[in-house]
Amino acid sequence: MWLQTRCGLERRSVFALTVLLAAAAVFAVQHFWVGRTQPVRAPEVVRAAAPYDMGRQKSAGESPDATGPPGPGGTAGAEIVVDVSGKVRKPGIHRLPAGSRVVDALDAAGGVRPGTNTDGLNRARFLVDGEQVVVGGPAPAGGVAAGAGAGAGAGAAAGAGPAALVSLNTATVDQLDTLPGVGPVLAQHIVDYRAQHGGFRSVDELREVNGIGERRFADLRNLVRP
Repeated sequence: MWLQTRCGLERRSVFALTVLLAAAAVFAVQHFWVGRTQPVRAPEVVRAAAPYDMGRQKSAGESPDATGPPGPGGTAGAEIVVDVSGKVRKPGIHRLPAGSRVVDALDAAGGVRPGTNTDGLNRARFLVDGEQVVVGGPAPAGGVAAGAGAGAGAGAAAGAGPAALVSLNTATVDQLDTLPGVGPVLAQHIVDYRAQHGGFRSVDELREVNGIGERRFADLRNLVRP
């Protein structure tokens, strides 16, 4: 009424002006609310998970971490027992996760002694349960020896002499390839079977390898050992 009498506006114009002012007030309140100062949280620091440390298994009675990664032919938490002897700081029996390599056995034994020649030591070779790793000396004649892992480079493998038997548990693909009737493909099948089943416990298990029949097994049985 005051605007009508003071400014000479009609009622319709006063209503439109009221709506416009109300909309402007709502917009101003919204703009102020959106632009208000807000607290900001500092970003969380995400640390990468530490890789599995094979070198922590340093004593014969220390069990490996059950959460370690599974190796070929093994499941998480499975373990193997190896005998590390020779020129290492802590020779003896050591327990390692299945799928460990020779380098892991050396770490578990405290490392190689200074001055030891390890040129013939295949540190990348997979270990099998019950194996003996000899560092700095020839592999023993009996039992499951280190083969390619002997520090002096001596092991039971093809080419060591006519009477030498090839170890199914330690021979490489190239060494298995020297056997009669065994080519690179069949040699790889033997290595794959060894990794999947944790090694050969007897020569008769060679029959279960893909590609080896009775006739070929008869040719190989006297040339190999577990």
